[in-house]
Amino acid sequence: MTTAEKISNTPEKRDIALAAIQMVSGTNVDENLLAAERLINRCVAKGSEFVLLPEFFAVLAGSTIDPPEFSEDYGDGPIQVWASDIARSNRIWLCAGTISIRADDGGRPYNACILFDPQGSICARYDKMHLFKFQRKQEQYEEANIIRAGDQPVSCQAPFGHLGFSVCYDLRFPELYRRMMSPNPLDLIVVPAAFTETTGHAHWQILLRARAIENQCYVIAAAQGGKHPNGRRTHGESMIIDPWGEILDLKKKGAGWVMATLRHQRIAEVRQKLPALGSARWIKS
Repeated sequence: MTTAEKISNTPEKRDIALAAIQMVSGTNVDENLLAAERLINRCVAKGSEFVLLPEFFAVLAGSTIDPPEFSEDYGDGPIQVWASDIARSNRIWLCAGTISIRADDGGRPYNACILFDPQGSICARYDKMHLFKFQRKQEQYEEANIIRAGDQPVSCQAPFGHLGFSVCYDLRFPELYRRMMSPNPLDLIVVPAAFTETTGHAHWQILLRARAIENQCYVIAAAQGGKHPNGRRTHGESMIIDPWGEILDLKKKGAGWVMATLRHQRIAEVRQKLPALGSARWIKS
């Protein structure tokens, strides 16, 4: 079953200004958080109310991900405190890309996407379910050696719509999103990521647009995008996509952001013109 958390009883979903932050994070947590805060402040100044940070925004240290020594207890740790303070001080919804969260048994940590509301409270947590594995010549990644997989899809109902969470490699598994489309279809899919340059160049944009088109909802993707101090290259191309698959804003490489407005009229228009969700035999409308 999908884990869904009710955040608000507001009957009317409202439009909201979205922003996705792109970074080239390194090994210094303080420097990364300062860089993120500067980018968030610029997006807020331009009217953003929902901000998504990329995967490993606070630290990208190893060849694959941040090692266990950067992990925190859930609900208590400097990175989570920082995110809570940023959300509260700016009165925004802040989706904190991923934060390494310790497991109760002391084993490998989870790679958790955590949503903070404008009061700075945690509203939802999703642990990345699909762990990246890739090998081509000298380029090798196996996340399962360092982190553990989550076991539950997570969505939540906010005043501005129904959100579905995913992280990076999850993007290759469309069944994850289909499970979150019932009984209430998603309005927004969030995708913090650190796609490698190799796989990102080949598939990133195609996969993102496919998820928007098949689920007829907005997709917001915040990426790492550049050459990191450890030598790793990430693809970038943070973007926001509408329910028809149109790219509304895109940032190629380097630190920066993308912005667009989630419009519920646009979602309704697409679903009315092409009622594909109602035709799917495994989705209850």
